[in-house]
Amino acid sequence: MGSAIEDRRSVRRFSERALSRGEIRELLQSGILAPSSKNRQPWKFVVVEGKAKREMLEVFARGIAREESGDALLPESGRHLAAARVTLRALEQAPVVIFVLNPLGRGLFEELTREERVYEVCNLQSASAAIENMLIAAAERGLGGLWICDIYFAYRELCEWLNTEGELLAAVAFGHPEETPAARPRRPLDEVVEWRS
Repeated sequence: MGSAIEDRRSVRRFSERALSRGEIRELLQSGILAPSSKNRQPWKFVVVEGKAKREMLEVFARGIAREESGDALLPESGRHLAAARVTLRALEQAPVVIFVLNPLGRGLFEELTREERVYEVCNLQSASAAIENMLIAAAERGLGGLWICDIYFAYRELCEWLNTEGELLAAVAFGHPEETPAARPRRPLDEVVEWRS
């Protein structure tokens, strides 16, 4: 196993040091090299930094406030709202946030046939591979990254703010790390692997 895979951590504290456009392009290039189902390459990336990032943070905070007010998209996940606020603070520090969308996606609120659902799952797997590629590439370069699923607490607000085609899947924050988190516990192989011969 490569050391970038072993050493990669979810970073939530970043320095103020900016990433160059070249560094960001290298991360994105790593993403688009990911395998994808039927080579559909179902990804679109929206890079947010500077003034646009400040606007996005306000939108994200409004979504979390809406969830807390009782008009919740995820009413049974309220126990995770405190963690979403921690994510928001991490996003404030990260110089770059990349939103990942599936331009072939039907959307979170649409009814799907079985076949359409399978396409959605396959496209989600493909986009997830792109995200992982970017995170490993960041680790190889000594950068920190954080894969963010808390976007769903502000899903409507962020989709409206992004105002672009595709189904919003995730966000990833990147920057120069100001922390070196310890490895999180992993379940042993014997617990998660079933061998059949």
